Amino acid sequence: MNKYRQKGFAVLLVAMLSLSTLLAACGNQQTAQNAAAETSGSTGGSGELTAVTQVTNWFAQAEHGGLYAAKEEGYYKEAGLDMTIQAGGPQVSPTQIVASGKAQFGLTTADQLLVAREEGIPLVAIATIFQKSPQGIMVHTNQNISSLADLNNHAVYVGTGSVFWDYVKSKYKLDNVKEMAYTGSLAPFVADEKIAIQGYVTSEPYEMKQQNVDVNFLLLADAGYNPYSNVLFTTEQYIQDHPDIVRAYVEASMKGWDYYKTNYDTVNDVILKENPDFTKEKLNYAAKTLIPFVYEGDAVEHGVGYMTDERWTELGRQLTEIGALKSEPDISKVFTDKFLPHS
Repeated sequence: MNKYRQKGFAVLLVAMLSLSTLLAACGNQQTAQNAAAETSGSTGGSGELTAVTQVTNWFAQAEHGGLYAAKEEGYYKEAGLDMTIQAGGPQVSPTQIVASGKAQFGLTTADQLLVAREEGIPLVAIATIFQKSPQGIMVHTNQNISSLADLNNHAVYVGTGSVFWDYVKSKYKLDNVKEMAYTGSLAPFVADEKIAIQGYVTSEPYEMKQQNVDVNFLLLADAGYNPYSNVLFTTEQYIQDHPDIVRAYVEASMKGWDYYKTNYDTVNDVILKENPDFTKEKLNYAAKTLIPFVYEGDAVEHGVGYMTDERWTELGRQLTEIGALKSEPDISKVFTDKFLPHS
């Protein structure tokens, strides 16, 4: 072999070795990418985010703090979700919005979810924020109303179709109450001391304190009616079609609530931007007040979001007894805890 052919052969050999090395490197890189995609699942593969919307049950407030924490701290994004939080309000029905597909997730109360299911809307609870319901009736202190049974001969402002009010009327035989439509305004309550009004212990008492109005707050839970509140839900079909997205949403949301417990002050700055009608002081008051309702009870042992068959069964029985449901629901279809981080 002459020197020119030797030189050409050497060049060709080097080129072949270089190409082989390059192909091997590309193959290893592709394998790594495929493995990453398989690990991340459909919510996070290739760095793409899945756009989802959750609609809350009221304007932005501390009662939604963990959800805003999950978005602000990037927990939803880490889970592969491009999250939109749509605020609710007095004329907004999260159950209808989720059922229509305009949002994938929503917040409601356990009793409203059971009623919706009996009406043919196949909703499923996937976590709860409040272990104990913070909802109740607010009354003026000077009216000497110490129990919900004392509401006869008073006007009571309640939301249209409020299942809890049907329970209260039935249990305490409130046959002489003037029912008024609740709009979110406390002005009628301030103007008339004989008026009672629905509310959350985390919110309305603070408003009255600012206006030097002395009030008592009667918790529904203390009267034996304790539905899970601020329940996260979606549809049966969405769970069937996108279990990975549901799990990502629930886990990120619960992580947000764990964060909110000790960092509510900074998260409330975010909520304040979403709802400038509030003040920072009011949001912090609500955050401190809601802590035992969210983080105590079963949440101490099982974590935020936990629900039980017993609680759902009891609620179904109560609603059936007052006629809000025609028959007791199949609890196995009403809620699931399989998406919670501790499951």
